Amino acid sequence: MQHPAVPDLSHTHTRPIHWVATATAVAGVVALSSVLQPDAATAAQPGGHTTAAGPKSAPAHIAPPDPAAVTFPLECGPVEAVVQKKATGDLDGDGRPETVASVHCDAPMGTPPDGVYVITRNTDGGEPRVVATLVDPKDRHTATELSVRDGAVRATLLGYSSPDVPSCCPDVTDHVKWQWKNGAFVSDTPSQARTV
Repeated sequence: MQHPAVPDLSHTHTRPIHWVATATAVAGVVALSSVLQPDAATAAQPGGHTTAAGPKSAPAHIAPPDPAAVTFPLECGPVEAVVQKKATGDLDGDGRPETVASVHCDAPMGTPPDGVYVITRNTDGGEPRVVATLVDPKDRHTATELSVRDGAVRATLLGYSSPDVPSCCPDVTDHVKWQWKNGAFVSDTPSQARTV
């Protein structure tokens, strides 16, 4: 009996199920590789910060202040304050991250208004503390988005056009931006950012 020089490859004919399996495997590899990417927030930046006095080196790695370790200036009665959203970044250019937190009382019903606070710690790495209130809960806003980009705090706030608007149904959206300037957080919000 003679054996052919080329083996029988009839089992290698592709069928639709082979393509589905291949596509699933490739999608799994792509998804896994995106999860395993390095965290951009912890990457070393070349050159450090520059101030008016000259270049300033950023500390090696300093963890941002934890909002769970802070007592917020909220009157919540028998319920606790809950951190709804948080974002971190260097807001004052000193190379140390601050944390911005959107916080409200943990009410059993409804959507309580948010306060937006800036948290920092001393240069010696002491306890975190609230250093600024960007949004006061008395203003009846709810923060739906919160981020820190390019040294600025950005938020999308839902609010009310008048006291007559029911709490269930905010009718105003504000896109707000704050930046640290001359020792204070200043809002740079353009007038057209508000929508009703």
